[in-house]
Amino acid sequence: MKRLEICLLCLLFLCGCRRYERVELSTTPAPVVVGRESDEAGEVTEETTVPATVPATIELTTEAEPEPERIPKKVKGIYLSAYVAGTESMMDNIIAQIDATEINTVVIDVKDDNGRITFAMDTPLVNEYGSVKSFIPDIQKLMTKLKEHNIYAIARVVAFRDPYLPEQKPELGLKLADGSLYRDRNGMAWVNPYKKEMWDYLVEVGVGAHQAGFDEVQFDYIRFCTERGINDVVYDEADTQGRSKTQIITEFVQYAYERLTEEGVFVAADVFGAIIGGGIDSDAVGQSYGEMAASLDYICPMIYPSHYGDGNFGIQYPDTQPYDTILAALQGSKADLRNYSRNGEHQAVVRPWLQDFTASYLAHYINYGEEEVRAQIQAVYDAGYDEWMLWSAACRYHWEGLRTPEEAEEETARIAESRAAIPETTAPETTAASETAGTETNSGSGSSGDKAAENAGSESTLQADTQNNG
Repeated sequence: MKRLEICLLCLLFLCGCRRYERVELSTTPAPVVVGRESDEAGEVTEETTVPATVPATIELTTEAEPEPERIPKKVKGIYLSAYVAGTESMMDNIIAQIDATEINTVVIDVKDDNGRITFAMDTPLVNEYGSVKSFIPDIQKLMTKLKEHNIYAIARVVAFRDPYLPEQKPELGLKLADGSLYRDRNGMAWVNPYKKEMWDYLVEVGVGAHQAGFDEVQFDYIRFCTERGINDVVYDEADTQGRSKTQIITEFVQYAYERLTEEGVFVAADVFGAIIGGGIDSDAVGQSYGEMAASLDYICPMIYPSHYGDGNFGIQYPDTQPYDTILAALQGSKADLRNYSRNGEHQAVVRPWLQDFTASYLAHYINYGEEEVRAQIQAVYDAGYDEWMLWSAACRYHWEGLRTPEEAEEETARIAESRAAIPETTAPETTAASETAGTETNSGSGSSGDKAAENAGSESTLQADTQNNG
């Protein structure tokens, strides 16, 4: 036995012990892969390496990459169609107006009301569905110009009203009992919000928009259709799994928010003003104001005065009293969100859509001009909110009703001073901002708005799909 041990020792001495072998400093050892992280498609996205000389007994740790920094901006925005955004002469005129006013944001169609992606987007599902219709021929040139003028860019992504996709993939559309596609009064199909494939598609479009240069993704029509015949739609239990409309919309919001914020993009959603406070309207469209606000950066209620029926908020004809209607709607917003508020939990910033068009289809309406626009903005401030966006389907705005950048900065300071003077214990629903800002809060008739741009429709919020964003 001793002879065998001696032989083994001699053998080790002659061969050398590699664990303690000297490493020449002039050479770089080959890396050793110790961990991989893959995306959901199974593609390698990151490799973690360590030098080959690290002893195998040492536990190796890798630091997670920090999430991309997201810097919020207080938005004062306008909506622009892809056609306008893609027409250089029109955009140059609009940017000149933006430079001269308090507007600092544009909301541009990326997935429009017809289900088309408005600029070349090279992503798997977009390519598979053939969704692109390039209204914006050079998206990089547009994004560069917006950044040069310090304009915040929001991508409007129309979600579940999509007349294009069900024609390509009928299995994604809302179906009737006979298997045919459900169509709304305009003959447009809608996709089924219960379909997970649709969720992935919308997220993919949002990521593509961010990669193109957009700072934020704002989902519109993030709801179920409410038009006549919708109760005849048949849903597969394999898709619904017992979940209500409200549950599935809330789940989609959570899903999209988690994935898009990982990319460093802000996430917003447009919602009906009528869902504030819950009730039958909320159940019909599947939107819960408070639940959605828990999984968004911004929630954008469409509180156009023209969308409220006679007598809403105790106002005989809401369209004729823009200040009072906006103020009442936002007071309701504050009260509703307070019911969902819990200490330390995230809640979206409220950023309402305001009306910059004339609703001549109503029995009782007024022409909307600069005074009506300013009255609505003032109501936003008096309700304690700071951000807002103007909607005109024709993309024609009453610039005269807007402040210059210098005037807006002074107004912001006055409002902040006014709010700071109010004791915290009073928790008022409104502030004295209108007095300190020195602006008139009563509505007037103003100049003529964009009558031709807005299609005729109903007074009900839930039936106003064709006039405005959904």
